[in-house]
Amino acid sequence: MVHRPLRIGTRGSPMALAQTGMVRDRIAAAHPHLAEPGAMELVVINTVADRVLDRPLSAIGGKGLFTKELEQALFADQIDIAVHSMKDVETWLPDGLVIAAILERDDPRDAFLSLKADSLDALPPGSRVGTSSLRRGAQVLMRRPDLRIVPLRGNANTRIRKLEEGACDATLLAIAGLERLGLAHLAKAVIPVEEMLPAVAQGALGIECRAADRDVIALLQAVACPRTTTALAAERGLLAELDGSCRTPIAALALIDGDRLTLDGLLFQPDGSAHWATRRSGPAAEAAAIGREAGADLKAQAGETYRRDLQ
Repeated sequence: MVHRPLRIGTRGSPMALAQTGMVRDRIAAAHPHLAEPGAMELVVINTVADRVLDRPLSAIGGKGLFTKELEQALFADQIDIAVHSMKDVETWLPDGLVIAAILERDDPRDAFLSLKADSLDALPPGSRVGTSSLRRGAQVLMRRPDLRIVPLRGNANTRIRKLEEGACDATLLAIAGLERLGLAHLAKAVIPVEEMLPAVAQGALGIECRAADRDVIALLQAVACPRTTTALAAERGLLAELDGSCRTPIAALALIDGDRLTLDGLLFQPDGSAHWATRRSGPAAEAAAIGREAGADLKAQAGETYRRDLQ
């Protein structure tokens, strides 16, 4: 039997709460009995990544810090499901947990925000771009080596406030997140994927639960998007082959046309001084294998540089 109420674990940031509200509403729409008062309960879990904001994620343990406490709450039976941005989910899950459903992906692109320019190309030389994303920073420097990358941590609202206070001249955020917060109007531009390839799984939400909770898994299938699930299998396959983490600048995006999947991947030096690109296509049914092949290609191209500088 599904636990009553269904306890949904979430981080406490405005973004996380907005995303969890979206997931709750979709579950309620798919299962009317869960739309009744008290049928679902949000349980806010405070994570290390939300508490420690003065250091880059790569310096305090990587992106898994966004999910660790939620996963501990699942193991402790404090919650039944956990909602994550899939770009924050570690490449390998702890034994006993599964991603039971991935929702339809929203726009995966990055947005440019600034009070001083309308685009990255329009920033004056020497301008400061605030980001703690190695992927974003590397791609900015690839395009504009005359710019400076400065660290900028915190949730989306905090980063926008720091931008307004002058901590940097521009910043980059996922347009999907801005849309979920009702802040998309702040974006001066949405950057084409040809100019800035997104993070693996950017724009997609996933629902994690205990592998043994078969009733919960069955319930969540009603909100799962097979197309997005397939695309992310390719992107996360690439990440797994590279043993990717928050310390490694990696970007990937899989697009599906009919029964064909095309995956673009990039691997970077953090300072943007070198990068390696791959494209792989094949049957969508072989998404994970396509991802692994793409990752292996990037690893082979980078060679000793990857092993020495990027791991």
